Amino acid sequence: MSEYVLELKNIAKRFGGVEVLHGVSFGLRPGEVHALLGENGAGKSTLIKVITGIHQPDGGEIFLNDKQVHFDDPLQARLAGIAAIYQELSLCPDLNVAENIFLGRQPTTVGGSINWRKLYSEADRLLTSLGVHLDLKAKARSLSIAQMQSVEIARAFSLNARILIMDEPTSSLTLKEVAELFGLVRRLRDEGTAIIFISHRLEELFEVADRVTVLRDGSYVDTRLVKDVTRDDLVRLMVGRTISNLFPKQDVKPGEIALKVEHLSLAGIFEDINFELHKGEILGMAGLVGAGRTDVARAIFGVVPPTSGTIQIEGRQVEIKSPQQAISLGLAYVPEDRQLHGLIPAMNITSNISLPILKEYARRGWLQDKAERSAAFSAARQMEVRANSIWQLARTLSGGNQQKVVLAKWLSTKPRILILDEPTRGIDVGTKAAVHALMSNLAAEGIAILMISSELPEVLGMSDRILVMHEGQMTALFSRAEATQEKIISAATQTIKTVRAL
Repeated sequence: MSEYVLELKNIAKRFGGVEVLHGVSFGLRPGEVHALLGENGAGKSTLIKVITGIHQPDGGEIFLNDKQVHFDDPLQARLAGIAAIYQELSLCPDLNVAENIFLGRQPTTVGGSINWRKLYSEADRLLTSLGVHLDLKAKARSLSIAQMQSVEIARAFSLNARILIMDEPTSSLTLKEVAELFGLVRRLRDEGTAIIFISHRLEELFEVADRVTVLRDGSYVDTRLVKDVTRDDLVRLMVGRTISNLFPKQDVKPGEIALKVEHLSLAGIFEDINFELHKGEILGMAGLVGAGRTDVARAIFGVVPPTSGTIQIEGRQVEIKSPQQAISLGLAYVPEDRQLHGLIPAMNITSNISLPILKEYARRGWLQDKAERSAAFSAARQMEVRANSIWQLARTLSGGNQQKVVLAKWLSTKPRILILDEPTRGIDVGTKAAVHALMSNLAAEGIAILMISSELPEVLGMSDRILVMHEGQMTALFSRAEATQEKIISAATQTIKTVRAL
C-alpha cells in the first residue's frame, strides 16, 4: 500500500509547442497540509488543473488511493473526492448560504420539488461539523471573503471531498480571519483531510504546513519537511539563487511636497484624512482589510471623488473628478485587483500597455501601430515581462507577469505621483524583489510613491514613513526609524488617534 492518498508520477503537459510541466512528481498524504511553492510561471496552476481534471496530462500517471485514474473533466475529479477553492471565489451572490452549498444538487421531494427542510438541515449539519456558524438564509453577497471560503469548503465536503486544494486562500483576509481559517485547516487535517496549500506568503507556511514541494520552471525541485527548512532555504529552492535583499530601499532625501491632502472625506467610507507626500518618498499606508485605504487612493485618483476636503498637487489646489484628469495632473494608480481593474484580460500586452496614452499614437484619427508596438515592446522589456510576444493575451500570463504589464502601462504615462495598491499581492518572491527594486529606483528619480500594502514586512522594508488607518480614520503616522510590527498592528486595530506630525 502506498503512503499517499494522491500520487502524481512524471506528469508532463504541453500547450502548443511549449512544455510547461516536465516530468513532475508529487505525493500527498492523508491528514497533512502540503504546501506547493514556486514562482509565477513555475507550473503550480497547471499542476492543480491536471489534478482537478481541467487539463489532461500529456504524459505521466495519476494515482488516487493506489488506483490509477484519469479525469476527463472537473466533475469526475469532484466525484472522486477532489475539491479546489480558488483565489477568485465562485459563489452565486444572489443565492443564500444553503443554496450555494448544494447548488445544482438540491435535495428533492417525491414530487420533484426542492426539499427545503432537508436542504437547510444538511447545510446546517455541514457547517456545524466544520465549526462554522453562519445564517443559512444570508445572501452570499453579504458575506465576508472568509465566510465565503467557509461556504466553499462546506460545498466541497457536501461532495465527500477528502482532498482539498486551497489556492492563495488568505490574500484578502484580515489577520483575525487568517487565524480562523488556519484553525479550520488544522481541524480538517486532524480529521484526515489531505490539503494542498498554495501561498506566496512564506511566513504562513511555517504556521500551517507539514511538508512543502517546490517547482521551478515547470520542473520538480524538492520536497522537504517544513520544520527542517528556513525561509531563505525556500527562496533559494524557488528561484535557484539567494535573494540577499528582498527590500532594496535606497536612502533618498525627500524633495518638495508632491501631494497634499487635507481633511479628505468620503461620506460613510472615510473621514478627515491628512498627509503630505514628498518627491522621492515612499509613504506606506497600512491597515486591516476594509480600513478604507483603497477608498482613499480611489478618491485621490478621481474614481470616486471625495465629498469634502482638498487635494494639492505640487502646491496647487485641484479638484480631481475623473481618472483622466488625474493622469493629466501626473498621477498614476496601480489598483489592487489587477484582473478586474488593472488589465483588460482579453486584450494583448501591447494594447494594455498603450491604453492610458493611446491618443499619443493617433494621427488624424488613425492609430500609428508601429510606434505603439515599439513603445510597448520597450516597456515590456524594461519590466522583464516573460511572454511569447507582445501579442500574447494578458489573461494567459502568470500573475507576476500580469502585474508587470500593469506597472508598465502606468509608467508609460510618465507619472510624477504613483499610487501602488497591494503592488506585490499574489506574486512570487523573485518578482517581489524586482518590483521593490523598481519602486526604490523610481523614488530615487524623484517620483513620489504612495504604497498601500497588507504585508507588514513590505510596509516596514520599503517605506520612509507609514500612515495607519482603522475603520476609515487615520490612527498613526510613524517614521521609518520608529515603526515596528507591534506598533502598526496596535494602531490598525484601535481608534485612539496617535497621529503625530513628522
